[in-house]
Amino acid sequence: MRAAVLGCGTMGAVHAKSYAKLKEIELVGVCDVEKDEADRLAAVCGTKAYSRFEDLLSGGRPDVVSICLPTSLHCTYTVMAAEAGVHVICEKPVSATSKEAEMMDVVCRSNKVHLFIAHVGRFFPAYADVARQIAAGVIGKPGVAHARRIGPHPGLMKNWYNDDKRSGGVIMDLMIHDIDYMRSVLGEVQSVYAQRRTLAHLDYAWVTLRFEQGAIANLEGMWGYPGPFQTAMEFAGDQGILHANSEEAKSVVIRQNGAAGGMSATGSDDSGTHTPIVVRKSPEFETAYDRELSHFIQCIQFGSQPQVTVQDACIASKIARAALHSAYSGDPVNMKSFEKKGGALA
Repeated sequence: MRAAVLGCGTMGAVHAKSYAKLKEIELVGVCDVEKDEADRLAAVCGTKAYSRFEDLLSGGRPDVVSICLPTSLHCTYTVMAAEAGVHVICEKPVSATSKEAEMMDVVCRSNKVHLFIAHVGRFFPAYADVARQIAAGVIGKPGVAHARRIGPHPGLMKNWYNDDKRSGGVIMDLMIHDIDYMRSVLGEVQSVYAQRRTLAHLDYAWVTLRFEQGAIANLEGMWGYPGPFQTAMEFAGDQGILHANSEEAKSVVIRQNGAAGGMSATGSDDSGTHTPIVVRKSPEFETAYDRELSHFIQCIQFGSQPQVTVQDACIASKIARAALHSAYSGDPVNMKSFEKKGGALA
């Protein structure tokens, strides 16, 4: 299958390098209006550089294109690709507005091409392991969850991140990973409450999600952290706690209440002594981005259902917009009422 990448910034480079490693893919070109960036990435990946998307479509003749542009441009170039008969893998968030997201979906369907939104969080080993453990009931019914995602401010490298109308800030561009993940694990969101503080080169947000099944998740996101990018999460259920932290050597740790009558799933004996299970830390011979792109390619080849659907991406984006609305207004947002109003920020 022939693949191309539109946008040669950080995420475009990630997609291009992953495609270059995938055996089932021929990387036929990368494109950026900044020709120097396209040239550099093309040289690294052994492919051709383009400065116009139209030239990439006609010259490279890709079967699938990764759109790694600012969010405000996702709809325009998804429509262009779809009308050219090219499948689309678009970086998250899906779009700037719900109307644009709907247009992207409709145009792709009408042109019989696939549209995938790259919510890569679900493809990291620790996150996939945690989701499986919760689904298996190892901590019982989840009641409270916490997620933390912090790192340097991308606005220091690309100025468009500093424009809320283009990026949505730390909530829409970064925290949306955890919004999507928590919804995939805990179900539909009932209400959202958010607080946010922005300064020069700092964007911090705290978002509380209340789920229809009763659980509460507190999400913390920060651009401007003076250290390496890192993530952490914790789920507390009525039978135990599950924890994962990118800064720890152990990718997933489970602690359960002692089970009577022998060894528990954690290795506890019936005396109630708790010994955490350490689930193997996956070496990154294959990155989450490799797994994500390979999964989407297989969905195209075999017509299978993607792990993250367009609907999932649209709902995550809607929850992020509700969080922005709450941060601006200072009031909690009921998701059903927010949806009736069209998910507007006004």
